[in-house]
Amino acid sequence: METSENSEQVVLVDDEGTPIGVADKATVHHDKTPLHLAFSCHVFRTDGKVLITRRALTKKTWPGVWTNAVCGHPGPDEDTTDAIARRVRHEVGLEISDITPVLPDFRYRAVDASGVVENEICPVFTARTTGEPSPRDDEISEWEWVEPEALHRSVSGTPFAFSPWLVLQLEQWPGTYDAD
Repeated sequence: METSENSEQVVLVDDEGTPIGVADKATVHHDKTPLHLAFSCHVFRTDGKVLITRRALTKKTWPGVWTNAVCGHPGPDEDTTDAIARRVRHEVGLEISDITPVLPDFRYRAVDASGVVENEICPVFTARTTGEPSPRDDEISEWEWVEPEALHRSVSGTPFAFSPWLVLQLEQWPGTYDAD
């Protein structure tokens, strides 16, 4: 089910992650963003390289920063893996497989330069693809396949160039950052 951002719903949750309602995605992110469900997915090719994307300059939050392949919100009653496949297809133009949780309890709160808050319970997944991105201009301005070690070095050296959730995810990633 593909929806426009204006009609997309996010699931509001309490501190334990129990759903307590829904809100329109277009209106939920502001200076007092309520806690809600999300996901983050790192997409790997068969050669081990990982996809990083630069958020479009028109994005409401963190425009122009580099981040992982895709983030999004499962809709009410939507399976998270279905939501991940939907968003990767919509934003990046890829088909994915082997969606696997790597940080199932990840959550974060961050404030961007404009004062907009992200406040999410956001499990982190990996997925695999054999395709090449064909991203939407309103979602992604640039993309690259990079070696995981190079991404780690870049994030460690210049964390301000990356999304806060990517920085935190790489700090918490169990073992070596890769799809295995």
